[in-house]
Amino acid sequence: MKRILIILFVFNTTLYSQHLPLILPERERADLVNEILKYRFEKVLPELMRREGFDMWILISREYHEDPVMKTMLPAEWISARRRTVFVFFDKGPGKELEKLAIARYDVGLLKAEWNLNVYPNQWDALVEAVITRNPEKIGINYSANYAHADGLSHFEYDQLINHLPLEFRSRVVSAEKLAVAWLETRSGMEVNLYEHIARISHLVLREGLSDKVIQPGVTSTDDVVWWYRQKITSLGLETWFHPTVDVQKADTSRFDHLRTFSKRPDKVIIQPGDLLHVDFGISYLRLNTDMQEHAYVLKPGETAVPAFLQQAFKQAYRLQDILTENFKTGRTGNEILASALRQATAEGINGSIYTHPIGSHGHAAGPTIGMWDNQGKTIGPGDYPMYANTAYSIELNASVVIPEWNGKIIRIMLEQDGYFDGERFRYIDGRQDKIYAVQR
Repeated sequence: MKRILIILFVFNTTLYSQHLPLILPERERADLVNEILKYRFEKVLPELMRREGFDMWILISREYHEDPVMKTMLPAEWISARRRTVFVFFDKGPGKELEKLAIARYDVGLLKAEWNLNVYPNQWDALVEAVITRNPEKIGINYSANYAHADGLSHFEYDQLINHLPLEFRSRVVSAEKLAVAWLETRSGMEVNLYEHIARISHLVLREGLSDKVIQPGVTSTDDVVWWYRQKITSLGLETWFHPTVDVQKADTSRFDHLRTFSKRPDKVIIQPGDLLHVDFGISYLRLNTDMQEHAYVLKPGETAVPAFLQQAFKQAYRLQDILTENFKTGRTGNEILASALRQATAEGINGSIYTHPIGSHGHAAGPTIGMWDNQGKTIGPGDYPMYANTAYSIELNASVVIPEWNGKIIRIMLEQDGYFDGERFRYIDGRQDKIYAVQR
């Protein structure tokens, strides 16, 4: 814990070049990841297992085919699972430490090896012995109809597990879908503090790309900006979980008389004065992800500020963000939140579309789905999942607005910002864009 506090203090007081928060060297990153994992195993996981009613959770993966949940549990020094990796978590009850076992010949980070080759040459026999001696009442394994994140047990490994277990234990094996989602979506206080710095890095890089440091009107293409983002991320020693997009909307309806769809990437165009730019951008760092969308306007000759009619359009999407997050409530499903928010938006005269998703260990993470870009009704399965405290979301949506100054053209203000819900209140992790930025010529 002391090392965590020191590292977070460094984050708060040390700046990377060009005012970016410190990007940690690999060794310090590993130390931080392992400290957070230790805390999550000791404090977070036991509570979640009891909440969902499991006293044993078994995760099984083979090398190069890792369970998505197991990947978040591997120590920082492990890039992947090895051969067959088996984790067993056993809850002995309140007040007792959670047992963390690896049915392996060596420890896997904090999970202690429990496989004596001299007694059990077969790994499955060693796993069965661990189960029988602990006699769990409810065993969770990772298969799921609703979440790929929770569906990490392959068909072959499932068959091997069930065929080796004694008959009396087979009936105790059930899907650990809700437990897997809970593990992935729940953020500890340590992670929330860290998330602020990761979001700050994302914002600074995103906004630098929407500036005259990168964009020369009449010369720079949208693809140039996309690849500037990719190169910037790489040069910082970071990664992204998706290819950024940069697109434009403009008054020239002869070429841009439609809104791009989410099923097609925007075409490459040369950025010109008078363009309304939109960027979709995110990074992966320290096992957390960001996902953000913001807008900028390229000033025309004689302009000193973004036109007021565009700023007014922006306010509609900004208000839609508030409407959505005002509907966040513990226990309310994603479908319920969506329906309530859309009703309120319609009542306020906003033509909105909401497609908000959890974020954290994955970009499109596990948790309640709140609308889809191609479905503004109920999303069966993930949309029926309830909202819990200590979870993070990408508030992703758009408002379609008629622009009389552009001959009645409809534009779409597409916003996305990452935020955190503590069970009572929602807040943006590193603030949000409150107006369209201006790009100088």
